[in-house]
Amino acid sequence: MLHGDNMRIAEDIIGKEVLDSSATIIGKVKDIEVNLGTRKIEAIVIGKGGISESIGISKEENVIPYDMVKQIGDKILLKENIDEPGLETQELGL
Repeated sequence: MLHGDNMRIAEDIIGKEVLDSSATIIGKVKDIEVNLGTRKIEAIVIGKGGISESIGISKEENVIPYDMVKQIGDKILLKENIDEPGLETQELGL
């Protein structure tokens, strides 16, 4: 369970559109995975979108390692490859 700042971070990320390195929308963030030992975001869970997801019947999702996140703004931009510079793993204040 997330508390305080963690909940705010989750609320800020969940629902954002995720774009691949060529700026194609690949889905929206449905959830985040947090390592409670290190208090860092490990991955983002992306729903594939579409009408079936909006009414809650789609179970299709992808788990994207947080290392693949290049930038978070109005949308989340992914790197082309894992060696591309991007965000440091964000530590959460649990």
